[in-house]
Amino acid sequence: MGLLTIIRKIKRKEKEMRILMVGLDNSGKTTIVLKINGEDTSVISPTLGFNIKTITYQKYTLNIWDVGGQRTIRSYWRNYFEQTDGLVWVVDSSDLRRLDDCKMELDNLLKEERLSGASLLILANKQDLKGALTPDEIAKVLNLENMDKTRHWKIVGCSAYTGEGLLEGFDWLVQDIASRIYMLD
Repeated sequence: MGLLTIIRKIKRKEKEMRILMVGLDNSGKTTIVLKINGEDTSVISPTLGFNIKTITYQKYTLNIWDVGGQRTIRSYWRNYFEQTDGLVWVVDSSDLRRLDDCKMELDNLLKEERLSGASLLILANKQDLKGALTPDEIAKVLNLENMDKTRHWKIVGCSAYTGEGLLEGFDWLVQDIASRIYMLD
């Protein structure tokens, strides 16, 4: 992120953050966005393309880009990388068969230069389901300990269905971004 971008953000009265929410299809990205915003989560269909949700969280305005995770859509993720402050990677902790695919896609994402400064929140979703791996087990599968040491990241177990863990994750993400971007408060 260039100095001009940082200065522009400091000058803005409304403190905005651009959050990119990605992960494999059916990991729970849209449900998480709706749950955080207090909306109905009973009927959700697969995201074809993207949804943008603007919510006020603490004293910040979060522009959350919820991008579809189907294999055919993943090549378009790079179109959303510009000026991303925070990256939320959602993992279906109960989908053991696709964890290798999940790791490969996350590894590819983290190689992107335009995302290098973004804070990374990994949400180990579906913790309410029987057989779901714990956040520690997901961290091992994703090899998070060997990630670039300059990246700020955290993994949080959650359930988009019950809402458990979502606030903990977003509290960390917003504070981490704020500490980097809005330093002159």
